[in-house]
Amino acid sequence: MMTLALVFPGQGSQAVGMGRTLAETYAESRAVFEEVDEALGEKLSALIFEGPEESLTLTENAQPALMAVSLAAMRALEAEGFAVTAADYVAGHSLGEYSALCAAGAIGVSEAARLLKLRGRAMQAAVPAGEGGMAAILGLDAASVAELCVRAAEGEVLSPANDNGGGQIVISGAAAAVARAVALAPEAGAKRAIPLPVSAPFHCSLMAPAAEKMAEALATATIRAPKVPVVSNVTATPTADPAEIRDRLVRQVTGEVRWRESMEYLAGTGVTDLVEIGSGKVLSGLARRIDKRLSAQALGTAEAVKAFVEAHRMA
Repeated sequence: MMTLALVFPGQGSQAVGMGRTLAETYAESRAVFEEVDEALGEKLSALIFEGPEESLTLTENAQPALMAVSLAAMRALEAEGFAVTAADYVAGHSLGEYSALCAAGAIGVSEAARLLKLRGRAMQAAVPAGEGGMAAILGLDAASVAELCVRAAEGEVLSPANDNGGGQIVISGAAAAVARAVALAPEAGAKRAIPLPVSAPFHCSLMAPAAEKMAEALATATIRAPKVPVVSNVTATPTADPAEIRDRLVRQVTGEVRWRESMEYLAGTGVTDLVEIGSGKVLSGLARRIDKRLSAQALGTAEAVKAFVEAHRMA
């Protein structure tokens, strides 16, 4: 019998037209998009389905949009008889943690949409444009990247932001410090160092103003115990305690996304199958590079949902 975890994608997985087949096929999925539109007081669904891409990519739009698509896929699964409680764990990459919590019943769809809209705006506003940056360092382990950050910082903020696994670690901080790290990376043994086209330096201490705003918002948000344990980004361990969930979501804004460790934790508990719920295939692509014991597939369309549920019934 397979042991299953549901994982939910983060920023970068967005694409114009995502979730459209879900909305066309399932009334339950359409209801998610309608609820998000109403919660935000705007037609985010039109932007999701029709674009333009440059507007969808804006952080304040991409974050609630990706959550909406993930929850639309989850509602489609539920309509086909596959409940979230069939999974042993849920987890989400950065903003995807909100999707995971929502899928597990800890946060309502409307609340998650409003929180993510605020999170996106707050993260964008925390650092003036051009003053921060991020880069992907390929081919170095976590300790070597941490050492590279110390060397390149020169008194400025610079730290690991996402340990995505498979030798891919993203760093974040002051623009000049990121540039120095990119220049120093080859002699440190990196295969490649790639500056990323991002609008702000996410998941580092420069995001402290955004963390403060999220602390205020989360203090009054309704958070319930999830139906299945949620493995959080900042600790790479599960929790079902609402107070702890609240605290970890605040820490997540400035903290590193420990995705590799999260997936290693799941594999270590006996999880064999990951199902990526929502847009794209980024997380399912990373899974086997992190741990060869993990099998992964992505469910972002009505066709994929139907095929998964049919295979699950026959298993």
